[in-house]
Amino acid sequence: MARSNMATTEQATAPRGAGTERIPFLDLITPHRQLEPELTAAFRRAVRAGAFIGGGEVEAFEAEFAAFCGTPHCVGVSSGTDALRLALHALDLRPGDEVITVPNTFIATTEAISQAGGTVRFVDVDEATLTMNPQALGAAISPRVVGILPVHLYGQPADMDPILEVARQHGLWVLEDACQAHGARYRDRSVGGIGTMGAFSFYPGKNLGALGDAGAVTAREAGHAARVRRLREHGQARKYYHDEEGYTARLDAIQAAFLRVKLRHLDDWTERRRRVARWYDAALADIPEVHRPTKVSYAKHVYHLYVVRVPNRDGLRRHLEKAQIGVGLHYPLPLHLQQAYAQHGYRAGAFPVTERSANMGLSLPMFPELTEAQVARVADAIRAFYR
Repeated sequence: MARSNMATTEQATAPRGAGTERIPFLDLITPHRQLEPELTAAFRRAVRAGAFIGGGEVEAFEAEFAAFCGTPHCVGVSSGTDALRLALHALDLRPGDEVITVPNTFIATTEAISQAGGTVRFVDVDEATLTMNPQALGAAISPRVVGILPVHLYGQPADMDPILEVARQHGLWVLEDACQAHGARYRDRSVGGIGTMGAFSFYPGKNLGALGDAGAVTAREAGHAARVRRLREHGQARKYYHDEEGYTARLDAIQAAFLRVKLRHLDDWTERRRRVARWYDAALADIPEVHRPTKVSYAKHVYHLYVVRVPNRDGLRRHLEKAQIGVGLHYPLPLHLQQAYAQHGYRAGAFPVTERSANMGLSLPMFPELTEAQVARVADAIRAFYR
């Protein structure tokens, strides 16, 4: 699950310095103040219903989010990590099975594979999009590979058609990690409804975020959805009758009520994020050191993050922080070089595109309420650093 985990580190009320108001990396205060009457009404509705685990709010959100993703089934769960883990169990992942994914993602993507009993098998990413490189899949296929887990990174969909074709040729399933890509589209399809199953996070800093942890699994087949429903609640199809061991991984009714409110605003927020991205594209165009996010013809990006690749990334980061501009790093140490995966024996140079992006990537402020003047100030500060 490509997860930012930056939701509470930068807020609209960040301190001022040198007479200049700080531009936060992420503003979670302004939109929630604007939505406070709607969120309060949703809270009261959920409280008065007295159904805090499951019930009407959860069922309504599942139906609404399934329709949003263009997929027949949606199951609310407690987090994006649980969405990935339960989907992998529903796909019948077993010890010794291998799953192909990428090393430039949050560790939840890979720990879900390990915790579901599988083994991680990495491939490098495409230089332009930083999503899974379909051309690298062929060399990664082995008799033990059972599935492919592409990550729609930073809001940019992976190139799904060639990935799906490799899966078809080898009889593999495809689980989409869409935890950063709510509403993103690949050709004429919404992410989460393209592969066999999809996993979403509603961590507060996501484009669609709860007021706490939450997640969802999308599925095209009723059987997969039914198994996730059992697994999220101790493996029971009905109370006290357990078909298998499961988990406590349910979506709280109050979080579902909040998500229903915010889902109604998501299309508008997405368009505002795209507008901010266009401002950045124009403002940074004359700075040759800055590699802006790549636009591809087959996808509609939702800009969960606006990540540039730059030389002397750490120097620029310090410069922007000194200029009262919040920034983020995603992900400075690729997973194949993390101590948690030392047993796989990967060394530096194994996945060069991933490693270059890890050394050069810098996440600039990105949220729907960002103004054109603030974007211009960020660009001016970057320009000053390099010139």
